[in-house]
Amino acid sequence: MEYSEVLTLLQKLCAAKGTSGKEDSAADLSAELLSQYMSVKRDNLGNVIGKKGEGKGILLDAHIDQIGLIVTGFTDDGFVKVARVGGADIRVLTAQQVTIHGKKDIYGVITSVPPHLASDKDENKATSFDDMTIDIGMSKAEASEVISLGDRITFNGPFDKLLGNRIASPSVDDRAGVVAILRCLQLLEGKDTCPIEVMFSAQEETGGSGACAGAFNAESDEAIAVDVSFASAPEVSSEKYASLGDGALVGYAPALDYAMSQKLMEIAKAKDIKAVPEVMGGRTGTNGDDIQVARGGVKTALISIAIRNMHTAVEVCDLADIEATARLMAEYIIERSGKNA
Repeated sequence: MEYSEVLTLLQKLCAAKGTSGKEDSAADLSAELLSQYMSVKRDNLGNVIGKKGEGKGILLDAHIDQIGLIVTGFTDDGFVKVARVGGADIRVLTAQQVTIHGKKDIYGVITSVPPHLASDKDENKATSFDDMTIDIGMSKAEASEVISLGDRITFNGPFDKLLGNRIASPSVDDRAGVVAILRCLQLLEGKDTCPIEVMFSAQEETGGSGACAGAFNAESDEAIAVDVSFASAPEVSSEKYASLGDGALVGYAPALDYAMSQKLMEIAKAKDIKAVPEVMGGRTGTNGDDIQVARGGVKTALISIAIRNMHTAVEVCDLADIEATARLMAEYIIERSGKNA
């Protein structure tokens, strides 16, 4: 099966830049894509909000922000000092290619001490953020002309098609979730459904404040959060991880509505949609935790998409899993709408 719609959407969204708190480019693109299906607005925190239909219905959420870095200063010889925005994996940042989004986009490379010069105690250690710098080939005076404190930095990397249905790219977390929701809306075109609200939320990677505010303002009494989760790989495979291609990961956790999780699994079986349960012992670490306690409480489910190399510039996912997630949400909404008709 080909997944051309999913591939096209994911490639577009992964190319758009948008670190937490400054999601502008990614938010603008997602708003444009969402406006094909419903009226769209932006709220005070930068969430992209859409709604179709009147009254209480179901809220679909995926976060639009990506991990990155932020400029904190300059060394005397022109190197850029940084802190992280979200949980960038410090172990793989050395020698990473980046773009600093200043008055203009500036290409840079995170500096690396050659192994020949590393001390014995530092030879097998990752560089700490206190010591990390970016080389942009400028003096301090030159850098200060085009770069300001607080400017955001994104990780460079191509969107590569791997064998089968797999791709590797920066910011698959959580542009894959955004794609799943857009694809779900596409599958629902022409169908009479319950009211649908969509939130492409800001600032998930730095604590979830976008979802807190957006869900408080939402009118829905049910919600499905869509995020990514861990895929099996050498040295990390266990019962806590799914395999790429297993389909939608349906969350089970104390922070989630058990009946919704059960219904999602029942629908997946009835409609021959690939899905597996993902069990968590407490909070989920996703926007689902914040959505469920918004205002008077919202019944919330979580569907995740397995990815490898999370929080790096080479996150790997399977397009079939995004399609399965979209189909499962669409079928859930169709069934829910029938019961409410």
